[in-house]
Amino acid sequence: MTDRRNVSRAVLEDRAKFIRTETVRLSRIAGAGHYSSTFSCAEILATLYYRQMKIEPGRPNWEARDRFIMSKGHAAIGLYPVLADLGFFDPSDLDTYTRFGSNFGDHPDMKKVRGLDFSSGSLGHGLSVGLGMALAARVQKQEYRVYVMLGDGELSEGQIWEAAMSAGHHGTQNLVALVDRNGLCIDGHTEDINSIEPIHKRFAAFGWDVQRIDGHDLDALTAAFDALPDGRNGRPQAIICDTVKGRGVKRMEMSLDWHVGNLVGEDYDEVMAELEAGLKPYVPEPAE
Repeated sequence: MTDRRNVSRAVLEDRAKFIRTETVRLSRIAGAGHYSSTFSCAEILATLYYRQMKIEPGRPNWEARDRFIMSKGHAAIGLYPVLADLGFFDPSDLDTYTRFGSNFGDHPDMKKVRGLDFSSGSLGHGLSVGLGMALAARVQKQEYRVYVMLGDGELSEGQIWEAAMSAGHHGTQNLVALVDRNGLCIDGHTEDINSIEPIHKRFAAFGWDVQRIDGHDLDALTAAFDALPDGRNGRPQAIICDTVKGRGVKRMEMSLDWHVGNLVGEDYDEVMAELEAGLKPYVPEPAE
């Protein structure tokens, strides 16, 4: 696979819906799940993996591949189905999600899951690790990019801003920070807890090129990715994605009740029906 694949908006819309339905299904297996945090970044993940990233599922350790770090690791429940859908492993493996002995936990383990580049747990570390990978590309004379998905709640971590300052200093143009700006974290509204606005100006102050877009607008996402400059040396790149926590399920949108939850009975059936309308299997589109 290569970057900037010929993938239509309709396919990306469908894959974002797929991410949400699989999140609900896997949460039922586990008995609980991070619904709303995953729903807010579904379009970002779909655009990144099905259109943008340079990856080869048959060669998960290919040196020239782009790297992805899920710093907000509790949203891994939405990443696992994407990796399976693309062929990194058999989709049936996901039926063991969080069960005893399973490779698939609430947070991702790169030593157990093919296609992962980072193991998360405590939030706030991803940008530092991504910076290290971006600098490694420079040393190795590789042209890959490193994409780091950050939750807006974890932007209160000091380590994030140390990494942001260092990335600006070192000019790691191949480092791309994707901020899922959904406005909520487990403790409440981010601006009530510890104001992080204006995020775009803060990244810019540390020497980053910054775009701010609607994170559910697939045209805006593809345009933002297309605008990223090539090369390892230059200003690091940030895309602030304004999103809706719980997007796609009305009862969950911008609700503090669904950071972690468990749908059962009629509630589960109703949400799956809401999400599954028109869902189709993924079929790669032919190259141009």
